[in-house]
Amino acid sequence: MRFAVISDVHGNLEALKSVLSEIERKGIKEIYFIGDAVGYGPDPNECIETLSNNCKVLLAGNHDWAVLGLTDVSYFNDYARLAIEWTKNVVTENNKNILREFPLVHEDTEKDCFFVHSTPSRPQEWNYILNLRDAEIAFYSFDNKICFLGHSHQPFIIEKTPSGELLVYKNSTVIKKASRYIINAGSVGQPRDGNPMACCIFVEDDRIDIVRIPYDIERVQEKMRMNNISVYLIERLAAGR
Repeated sequence: MRFAVISDVHGNLEALKSVLSEIERKGIKEIYFIGDAVGYGPDPNECIETLSNNCKVLLAGNHDWAVLGLTDVSYFNDYARLAIEWTKNVVTENNKNILREFPLVHEDTEKDCFFVHSTPSRPQEWNYILNLRDAEIAFYSFDNKICFLGHSHQPFIIEKTPSGELLVYKNSTVIKKASRYIINAGSVGQPRDGNPMACCIFVEDDRIDIVRIPYDIERVQEKMRMNNISVYLIERLAAGR
């Protein structure tokens, strides 16, 4: 296996381009995008188009559905709702039609992998996997060896050993024959683990790596100011929160 998994771009074109450049530099040809092309960032149209032109698989996230009016935004915080309203007015009808084609889940039987934005159980409810208890439950909701997801913007690798023990890795691990895995790809465009660099997953043979890639944060912040996007959203990019 040799592929990349990216998630939660959120309209951040500079971060997306940096990640795609690193993927190309590594010679990886297959890219799986697992949701939230838009929301928060200043370049939703360009991100939708760039993802569509570069990814083997494209999944929908809750912000994508929110822009299409397909999900309830009452649980979104005030900043997220305002960003969605701004994005709705900016995204072209053609790009909205592209978003409508994104499914919620994808199963790759050849790789024995399941891909989803939120959780493998009831993905349309946009729940989170935030702790080992959540992960333990989620392992019963898919049959594949590996489940890739995003949504929380916080990357992790959780291994379930044959004995049922759950092991957590923050940077990388070797895929073991008898174990199963839940892997969070973090966020390309809006990291929230204290590290502002863009995040993605590289899978190469039997190794999984959480990769961090620098990008021009100040350029994105300037674009956001020019579009009158919330100061809170602008400042949090540099803090990785």
